[in-house]
Amino acid sequence: MSTSISPNNSITPDLDDDDDRQPDFLLEEASDHSLSSGGATHAFAGLTPECALDALHAAGFQCDGRLLALNSYENRVYQLGMEDGPPLIAKFYRPQRWTDAAILEEHQFVRELVAQEIPVVPALVSADGQSLHQYQEFRFSVFPRQGGRAPELDQPQTLEWLGRFIGRIHAVGAQQTYQHRPGLNLDTFGHVPRAYLLEYAGMPRDLLAAYTSVTQFVLDGVAQAFERAGDVSHIRLHGDCHIGNVLWTDAGPHFVDFDDSRVGPAIQDLWLLLSGTRAEMTAQLSDIVFGYEDFFEFQPRQLHLVEALRSLRMLHYSAWLAQRWDDPAFKQAFPWFNTQRYWQDRILELREQVALMDEPPLVV
Repeated sequence: MSTSISPNNSITPDLDDDDDRQPDFLLEEASDHSLSSGGATHAFAGLTPECALDALHAAGFQCDGRLLALNSYENRVYQLGMEDGPPLIAKFYRPQRWTDAAILEEHQFVRELVAQEIPVVPALVSADGQSLHQYQEFRFSVFPRQGGRAPELDQPQTLEWLGRFIGRIHAVGAQQTYQHRPGLNLDTFGHVPRAYLLEYAGMPRDLLAAYTSVTQFVLDGVAQAFERAGDVSHIRLHGDCHIGNVLWTDAGPHFVDFDDSRVGPAIQDLWLLLSGTRAEMTAQLSDIVFGYEDFFEFQPRQLHLVEALRSLRMLHYSAWLAQRWDDPAFKQAFPWFNTQRYWQDRILELREQVALMDEPPLVV
């Protein structure tokens, strides 16, 4: 494993094409591409290496000219050598995705976590007191480079350790809420992406009826799962707390990439760490919750939401790929998307999720 951080501050190696990472899918925002006389121009067409270096210099970060492009899909991320210190990581945000206020809310949340000595990676504040910078049409933030390796999730003590730190994150997250970032719910991760996909030109017409039917069953199942869960607290979350966004050192975990942070049920930051058979996931969850409850109350009724949230993530992921398909980085990284086989597999996968949502929840 590499010891640097990459797209949106996650570890650099092997962000393979079945990675779970799914940045936010916001249909209400404007399209992130434009048309010119030369054809379609994607969001980052003007972000050349020279532009990235000039942007850092303009913000007061004195680069020495060394620049390494890191694996990145949603945003563009570079490691830049500095004249007077270790390299820094610059993240250039995808235009028209988040508002300035939404980005600054995330930065503030991470600073709150830092104030509680929770190991996260905050955006650096420049000499003029800013953590979000503008250069030409691009907004960007700068982060310290954080070393680490992937955590060993087959070790109970590792899961317990992760649980403790996630519990600490949630204890801070519950103290306030977001005003400018959308929630994780049936609408934002279900109805909105489904509506987009049913109109998406890349959906094979011979599969449209089957996809329409199965996604409706999925949304019905998700709604029923939320009804069974009852009154579940929604708090500020990491939002994308999978293994790729945790860097492990001898001192323990560092949580990186809060770019997808939003308000939602706390179980969202726990189920992404689970894998394997039902028995294996039950054991993993028990270890996580054992540490988690040292700092934050776990609501067992949230267990009704595990497969529901997984189903929403699947819908959201397909819609994210479809909406970003004009970006050359996506065509290169996800060549299997938009094929007949891709959509056939999603239909089968979602049918399985409908059945899984009818099963009894995990027990801790």
